Amino acid sequence: MNATLHDVARLAGVSIKTVSNVVHDFPNVRLETRRRVQWAIDELGYRPNLYARGLRSGKTGVIELSVPELRQHYFAELADEVIRAAEKRNLGVLVEQTGGDREREIDVVKRRRPHLTDGLLYAPERLGTDDKDLLETTFPFVLLGERIFGGPTDHVTMHNTSAAKAAVQHLLDLGRRRIAVIGAHPDGQVQVRAADLRIGGYAKALVEAGLPQDPELVRVAAPWWHWNGADATRELLRTGVPFDALFCLNDGLALGALRALGAAGVRVPDDVAVIGFDNIDEARFSVPSLTSVDAGRAEIARIAVDLLIERINEKGERQPPRLVQPEFRIVKRESTGFYQTGDVPDGGLAAIDT
Repeated sequence: MNATLHDVARLAGVSIKTVSNVVHDFPNVRLETRRRVQWAIDELGYRPNLYARGLRSGKTGVIELSVPELRQHYFAELADEVIRAAEKRNLGVLVEQTGGDREREIDVVKRRRPHLTDGLLYAPERLGTDDKDLLETTFPFVLLGERIFGGPTDHVTMHNTSAAKAAVQHLLDLGRRRIAVIGAHPDGQVQVRAADLRIGGYAKALVEAGLPQDPELVRVAAPWWHWNGADATRELLRTGVPFDALFCLNDGLALGALRALGAAGVRVPDDVAVIGFDNIDEARFSVPSLTSVDAGRAEIARIAVDLLIERINEKGERQPPRLVQPEFRIVKRESTGFYQTGDVPDGGLAAIDT
């Protein structure tokens, strides 16, 4: 049989109320008591009964995260961070992927399952600012990503333009002047807002450096998968257009670019420096290891969960929507010439943050 609150209280030698306070992470519990109760919970394998809790409180103790594709490394790692953040608040997470399909994204918003979840973290890919009226709801809701701005919900996103500008500035600081960008979206298709913003940052960096913008250096690659990054890089090499650096709009594209450059005998970073965006875990393990922009994924997850909990617990008049953008950093690794040894067995895994 499953352990109960009574079992935990008996083993820990405390009251049921004290166990409940620990389970709900209330602050008014002494550290030694909290440790004793946590030991009893672990010893008995106690798990809160979310269904019973929901019957008492009107809440399920579960939130939903909707993303385009878990196959995309960024969203997989974002989901992991959201689950970690939610667990610290004693919440479960229901993860759903829409496949980047517009009708499925609309369905997520319209059907909102209050009988299953208490709130929604939502990262659409095919909706845009023109669809913001779809978000008019009293259901607790936090928007993620770059597709919709100025909507009626709390919104957690990145400093896409300024982070991209900083990435290109890093390449400029290394003396690179022919900087190509991989990841532009094809004309005539639904815009990928992140691509627009990041290319805008790329252009600003070149303008401020007094460098011309060569359209031959802006290469289409969509969706942002490894193979599209490799294909775009091979095509760039085939044209013979000179370049000494690549700014890839996400790390998947950058990893594909590294593969294509290596296969062509192009030395990284000697001949071409490469920087990506997102700082996914794979970036540490590529050869050479990949310099990347960390746009604050862990902070995005933590802040989004906290904002959603505030909305779930909100009483009375609803507060105005909030826009939050965590700080970014450049994580410098071998692909732009930064080598460190001594911190880890393979010096390529180390990085320098700025």
